[in-house]
Amino acid sequence: MGLNLSVIIPALNEQDCLPLLLADLNVQKKVNLQIIIADGGSTDDTIERCRPFDPVIVRAPGGRASQLNAGFKKSTGGNLLFLHADTRIKDPFLLSNALEHWSTAFANADHDMVAGHFPLKFIRTTQNNDMSFRYAEGKTHFNRINTTNGDQGFLLRRSFFEDLGGFDESQHFLEDQKLAERIRIRGTWITLPGLLYTSGRRFEVEGFNRLYILMGMLMALYSTGRMEFFKRAKAIYASQGDTGYLLLKPYFGAAIKMFVYDLRFSGSIRAWFYIGRYIRQNSWQMFYFFDVLFRTSVKNKDYPFLKFHDKYFQPVTNNSVCDAINTLISFFWFMLVLAPYFFVVDTIRPGGSSPTCKKQK
Repeated sequence: MGLNLSVIIPALNEQDCLPLLLADLNVQKKVNLQIIIADGGSTDDTIERCRPFDPVIVRAPGGRASQLNAGFKKSTGGNLLFLHADTRIKDPFLLSNALEHWSTAFANADHDMVAGHFPLKFIRTTQNNDMSFRYAEGKTHFNRINTTNGDQGFLLRRSFFEDLGGFDESQHFLEDQKLAERIRIRGTWITLPGLLYTSGRRFEVEGFNRLYILMGMLMALYSTGRMEFFKRAKAIYASQGDTGYLLLKPYFGAAIKMFVYDLRFSGSIRAWFYIGRYIRQNSWQMFYFFDVLFRTSVKNKDYPFLKFHDKYFQPVTNNSVCDAINTLISFFWFMLVLAPYFFVVDTIRPGGSSPTCKKQK
């Protein structure tokens, strides 16, 4: 496998962030890059500021999935890397080292269905929520379900991407997580050496805990097949890009309407059971939190709490009785604690300021 790589970057009004990434890519060593910008209709100076780096520029319909697929169609390399526009690369050998490590993984796997992602380091303007950021960064080193997203970069062969059918354009959300889980089912994920740096501005502006709660809701509802919620929340999610401080009241409102009007009583019971099961299947995150809290991962890379979960807790709780108990706990926490709280707090404190480099939805 040669060190040739097509880098595909979706962009929408990224005049401040994208030129910085292109400058980083311009100084990468021991690798031949084809850089493709898939623009979804920028109205700022994104395109003009990118031209000095001589990338291939593709005009595409708005929506990150359609932009990524359009960029792929213009690519010529046998190896693909999908990156977000607010990414930074500080090591000039990051991509060549990644390709060499990835090449070794193919020899061990005996198939071409190997994809790589980088661990993340957030670029922050404050030291607030330090433990929360360490928790989020730490999870990007893993290859567990629902821990891989587009911020980490997706490195895979062209043939594998074609077999996967590209990014799902049917909805304007979670296109990276959808592809990541298809890769997990069909092939193998590996963690690449080095770090990608990504903007933590969205967490800082929208609120770390609020954004994490929203991401948890989205993944739980998508993973359990609750498309009714996304139909109701489509307009809410799109408009959030024009605000700053993340308001969760509209999302909880959409969820309640889904349960009342779409699923009704019997459907809601079944939905909550599957949501409870999903949360129980992700109980490892709670144990990993204690590894982060007590810095065991820093001290010895042993993750004792996480290992306890995998060896003892998960096998004991992997049954319908525990799913039912977790369903009741989940319903109480989300509907009787969080929902009333955000209905009150978000009514009192609406709005906020927009981030300088905001992620494309």
